[in-house]
Amino acid sequence: METSNLSIAAIRALGIDAINKANSGHPGMVLGSAPAVYTLFTKEMNFYHKQAKWFNRDRFVLASGHASALLYTMLHLSGYQISMDDLKNFRQWGSITPGHPECNLTDGVDASSGPLGQGIPMAAGMALAEKFLAAKYNRDGYDIVDHYTFALCGDGDMQEGVTYEAASLAGHLSLGKLIVLYDANQVTLDGPLSMSFSEDVKKRYEAIGWQVINVKDGNNINDIQKAIRKGKKELYKPTLIIVNTVIGYGSSNQGTNKVHGSPLGKEDGRNAKLSYGFDHEEFYVPEEVYDDFANSCIKRGKNRYNKWQRLFKNYEKEFPELAQELKDAIDGKYSLDIEEIIQNYKPGFNDATRNTSLQLIQEAAKQNPTFMSGTADLACSTKTEIANENAFSVENYDGRNLVFGIREFAMVAMMNGITLHTGIKVSAGGFLVFSDYFKAALRMSCLMELPIIIPLSHDSIAVGEDGPTHQPIEQLVMLRSLPNIRVLRPADAIETAAAWKLAIESTNKPTALILTRQNVTTMENTSYEGVSRGAYIVGKEVDHLDAIIIATGSEVNLAMKAKAALLEENIDVRVVSMPSMELFEEQDKAYKESILPNDVRARLAIEMASDFGWHKYVGLDGKTMSVSKFGASAPANVVIENYGFTVENVIKNIKEIL
Repeated sequence: METSNLSIAAIRALGIDAINKANSGHPGMVLGSAPAVYTLFTKEMNFYHKQAKWFNRDRFVLASGHASALLYTMLHLSGYQISMDDLKNFRQWGSITPGHPECNLTDGVDASSGPLGQGIPMAAGMALAEKFLAAKYNRDGYDIVDHYTFALCGDGDMQEGVTYEAASLAGHLSLGKLIVLYDANQVTLDGPLSMSFSEDVKKRYEAIGWQVINVKDGNNINDIQKAIRKGKKELYKPTLIIVNTVIGYGSSNQGTNKVHGSPLGKEDGRNAKLSYGFDHEEFYVPEEVYDDFANSCIKRGKNRYNKWQRLFKNYEKEFPELAQELKDAIDGKYSLDIEEIIQNYKPGFNDATRNTSLQLIQEAAKQNPTFMSGTADLACSTKTEIANENAFSVENYDGRNLVFGIREFAMVAMMNGITLHTGIKVSAGGFLVFSDYFKAALRMSCLMELPIIIPLSHDSIAVGEDGPTHQPIEQLVMLRSLPNIRVLRPADAIETAAAWKLAIESTNKPTALILTRQNVTTMENTSYEGVSRGAYIVGKEVDHLDAIIIATGSEVNLAMKAKAALLEENIDVRVVSMPSMELFEEQDKAYKESILPNDVRARLAIEMASDFGWHKYVGLDGKTMSVSKFGASAPANVVIENYGFTVENVIKNIKEIL
């Protein structure tokens, strides 16, 4: 058997065996796309298994994450730290070969994937990062940033709206080094694709500025390679290669949904292998196959890596400052010194936290050369633009302002790709209420431990006249419910500066910054140290502790006003600012007790949002001042007053719980 055919047969056989042994998985795409992925890995893609995080490697995103058995097999054969035992342990407890790829778990996986639609946006983000860093750091004779981003997607990805959002932007930005292989097998989990999808994908992608190449036979590796090479030659347009495949190729149910998400079983699996001319025991790989990979991708990857290393060493000699700057960025060394700027925020300073956030963005940009900021067409409202910097565009690939357009979901999914690429700290956001649009991508940020920054303004019913469609009620709860996130709702300028410092310096979790449109007054006792601990005392009791008021954001100012009024009635309360529940929960028991002593049961939480989650801190004896219905259209002060966020109502509630 010709070597390439033998290798493809072995890849398919390993996929069948792993899925059969697990009695769980998706063989359909594994068998259909094996030739395309084999061609990509062995003939065209540059990577080196001994340097899995080599900065200038080509990236690969398995958009259709359910075909994970195919990726694990390819990584095993390419020398990565995935053993045959790992393949045998597919989808099992404690294995490094889970049901869908996880980049923090498995050597060689560039992106976690599974939720269909997000793969192409992540790949587009990687391609964007490559463009920016190449424009910023490459010099004549020193193309130190010069690689491609590849993705494999399926019919399901094409149906998801977020794929189109990102593809549209990728075409607009001429991300020519993005190449997507589309496994067009005309089948979805429930049946033929024709039940739900009949559009002309080629015309759609041509319309949004992509080069589209059709490969009629998904088993023809020569045509596949020609298509990839044609994609590489196209400098300006991203490339979509439509590879016509047969789902579950070789099985008795090939071409049908029956082979999409169910193991073949022993008999059908064996017959499928025989149809490939592969008559071997389970989990067997001929030495010729290992040799094929050793002599192709492994050898090429080593040579390319060594060549790049030599180039970078010369670059370091020629451009030492630039080289160090890039190395620090790749290593994620981002920081924000706020000592100077907070001198401007004396007690009594009055401004919206979105405006203070804008000032902090300028500081972050000055101190971090690869910090990028953007928004979903809301820069004038969310205050996210870096001054004196261009928009990232075809004309200015070194521009640091990201213009995502009205594409919230794609925005965050692309931010994930930008961050996975490494070398960039990215911040982009919008209105808090629209966080619903990107929640699925933010969930992946949390899962992948990506320190993206999402500034979200217009944080409450104080949005005012825009009314209930634009006034967030339940969004804070949603964000706080996510594992591995920091949600920070600062009360004033000092807390906003602290929040930005924490966000910039985060290395393993995303940060959501919840910002006001309305002005707030800087208070006496707010501090970075307090914010870094999640909750702290901003208004200490004078003599004796009668009750505790816990508040966030603009409502801390309200709590402080109420404290002064209560003291006139000989009611002595403590005011606690709680900008981050997550950070507070990280503190030890003694600190928590010092802020919220257990023996003080009279507690009131004030937040212009749902009270879901607050009873953990106020207990059964406490109360919340919150919003349990949608907002209303009126001037902000009118809405706030009518929803009960007044000093008088705080006093009333405190008296009721005493």
